[in-house]
Amino acid sequence: MSIKQAKPLQQLYEEVHGYDLVIVPDAPLASALNRHLERPRLGDFATTPRRAAAGRREQVEERTVFLELLHETDLSWKQAAYLGEEIIHCWEYTGRPDAILEYEQFNTASVEQAVEYVRELDTTSRHLTDYTIDGAKEVAVIGYPQLTELERSILPDDHDRVDRFTDQTFDRPPFRLFDTSADIIDALLNTVTPENADDIAVVLDAGSEFSALVESALDAEDVPFYGGPGFLDDRDHRTFLRLLRAAFRGRDVRVGDVQPILEHLGLDLGINHDEKRLHRLDAPEAEEFSDWCAAIQRGDWTFETSLTEYESLRGGAEFEAFREELETLGIATQPVTEARVDDLEFYLQSYEVPVEHENEGVLLADATSATHVDRPLVFYLGLDDDWTRTPPHRPWVDRETEFERHLRQFQLLLQNGAAQYYLVRDTVGGDPVTPCLYFEELLEESFNRFSDLGAERYTVDREDTESGFEADSTAVQPETVSTISQSSLSTYVNSPRDYFFDRLVESPDKDYFREGNLFHDFAEFYVHHPDAVSTDQLEDLVDVMVEEMEPFVRDVDREVHRTRFRAGLSNLIAFLDEHAPDVGDFTINDHQTAENTFANAYDRPIGADITEREFDNEEISIDGKIDLVQSATRLVDYKSGSQKSASQVVKNSALEDLSDTPNFQALLYLTHQRSRQPDEQLEFVFVHFLENIDDIVRGEANLEDTLTTITYYPTPYVEYIKRKATFAQLRDDGSNDCQKTLSQATYDDYLTVFEAAEFPSTRESDALIASEFGETFTERMQDVVGDYKYVQNGCEQAMRDLMRIRNQNYFEDDLDAFEEFVEERLTELNDRRAGGERFPVADLLDEPNYRRVDHRDLLLEGDR
Repeated sequence: MSIKQAKPLQQLYEEVHGYDLVIVPDAPLASALNRHLERPRLGDFATTPRRAAAGRREQVEERTVFLELLHETDLSWKQAAYLGEEIIHCWEYTGRPDAILEYEQFNTASVEQAVEYVRELDTTSRHLTDYTIDGAKEVAVIGYPQLTELERSILPDDHDRVDRFTDQTFDRPPFRLFDTSADIIDALLNTVTPENADDIAVVLDAGSEFSALVESALDAEDVPFYGGPGFLDDRDHRTFLRLLRAAFRGRDVRVGDVQPILEHLGLDLGINHDEKRLHRLDAPEAEEFSDWCAAIQRGDWTFETSLTEYESLRGGAEFEAFREELETLGIATQPVTEARVDDLEFYLQSYEVPVEHENEGVLLADATSATHVDRPLVFYLGLDDDWTRTPPHRPWVDRETEFERHLRQFQLLLQNGAAQYYLVRDTVGGDPVTPCLYFEELLEESFNRFSDLGAERYTVDREDTESGFEADSTAVQPETVSTISQSSLSTYVNSPRDYFFDRLVESPDKDYFREGNLFHDFAEFYVHHPDAVSTDQLEDLVDVMVEEMEPFVRDVDREVHRTRFRAGLSNLIAFLDEHAPDVGDFTINDHQTAENTFANAYDRPIGADITEREFDNEEISIDGKIDLVQSATRLVDYKSGSQKSASQVVKNSALEDLSDTPNFQALLYLTHQRSRQPDEQLEFVFVHFLENIDDIVRGEANLEDTLTTITYYPTPYVEYIKRKATFAQLRDDGSNDCQKTLSQATYDDYLTVFEAAEFPSTRESDALIASEFGETFTERMQDVVGDYKYVQNGCEQAMRDLMRIRNQNYFEDDLDAFEEFVEERLTELNDRRAGGERFPVADLLDEPNYRRVDHRDLLLEGDR
């Protein structure tokens, strides 16, 4: 099967111009034929059945019927909508208003009552039922198959039918492929101007993203258009409805959930507050919104009062169309309730409230209802499977006949205008776009996407050659990044592009960030003022935290959080009591250097360079903030997350085999401290202060269970394990067979192994055991001790202990390699910032760990 060629408008006119009356399926075709009349005439020449019968423009009957049933019966809003639509639809397809009663599921008293109301209404369906065209007139019917049974009922027995198709096939224009919806809109705007707007039509699915994009783009370019926005598309109408809905969402509604409402009302709270509870936010803008919602919840306001208050919020604007609709529905003077808001929302989403449009400019036509578009230049946007119309599942509908009717309409729609342009996407989000299913019936070839149909790929040139700007006049020299933090480095290694968007996109405050900061504030406060806090004041501290977390924490979760806060504070107090910082030469000031919640609550100053110590070490290109410098050789970091062992910390920072959960905090901070304390053994302690909550509740807590300590040794790893002390450690503290074997050997026997074979570059025990070094070690011990099974087992235990030493600590060569790694990343990063290449989605890893990506929706794959 192929696309049938539609007859040109001129040919249709020539075939019917001698008739007294021409009946057509749609009003645009009637108007186009009437414009071809060569001389004035009395009455209609071409018209639709409904206009012929009612003598007026067609109305949305479903809405009229719904309002009647709503006011005159006891039916609910949804019942009135459902029955009204079913009665009208059955009437349309059978020609009789009471035909629906012949179907068992509709043969009820309520339906019969509804039919009696509907049949007497002043609708075009009733006019069609009562009207028949004068048999004395010569009548031509164009597109008879497109008419419904009710529309055909007005035709005289003697009439002529004119087919809208020829015997030829339509030479379809090519599909023009674009990468994105934005590219399609740009291509459209490159053609449309205010001067040629009256010559252009755009056919699209009114429910697709293209509808809003086209309307906003044309509006931004001051290009007139019509046929687009409806009653609920008006932003104020939509916002008012959302505002009514928001009033019943409870006390836990988040700022981000109502951000579009707030922005339209001019209440700018900023993205930082997005995840906070609006009604618990201490801000004047939030209070104004909360008061509005509270009045609705108390039942103080009617719909009309609410609209008046909304008009006041909008600076005195008036929305009479919405007020009239509330009066039409009979709810204007009724108190606002959640159920009534549900009904109002259902109504506005179900029916198109009449809106006056200026009939000038670009014509926006809905692909699922239009067939004739009387414009010389027609753009078709999308043409995907959303253009397919599913025949309704109703007992009076012949689905095969209905499918054929829709298929004919689709063929006619594709051929409007003197020139047609099919603008489509081949993929969306990496998935292929399925063309409209009618193409399967019309094109004699198989396909799954538009590129299978011989489509042409297009790109949009966004360079403005007529803007008058020189290329260099807007050039901005990129700033060079001289240092990088541990969190930024971890993000960059996981996904350079995610790191890039972190610099561009603002993110809201998170509850876990705020909670973590409160614990850090307390730890800093306690270091300075341990005398201000005692165990019997713990609940007072918890109260401070609960109040600070109020915007984030639901009321139902408050006690759970109190338990968490109490446990975390107890651990921090215990740790700092047992590991009080060695002040030494560090300076403690008598003024507060930064905002601290507990310092404010207790009105005590904070100021020292041992807590929350920031550093910007340009010598080795790193920066950060150390929670506590317990001593010159011991750094402390407080963690609210789950505990990691020393081996997990070292593994996640390994450079030779990058982890998919990269974390360089301990490695970076120890590298900084080494530059200040060279040749010193250093420690980095993680305090996981929420790790043992269950034990605290049971009274079985052990502070040591919350600590993870990483040690840095100021010597290369191989040199460290070659030491006599390491040999003694293996001999005295190793596993049984290891102790038994090495106790019969000397340190010189151990040392000769390192001289005889090179220690491999590995972190895997099995790889070490199977290496030349491993074989040499075993052979040497067997020569010294004897060829016993326990000797081989003891050597393997010793080598596993050597790997444990490597994988739980840092050494000089680890930090040296890290400094080089940082310099390589910064060189690479600055080259990308300067435009040397795009920041890739993944680089050092095969793919990002998406659980650690903050901007997943911005990370397009491949070359995009």
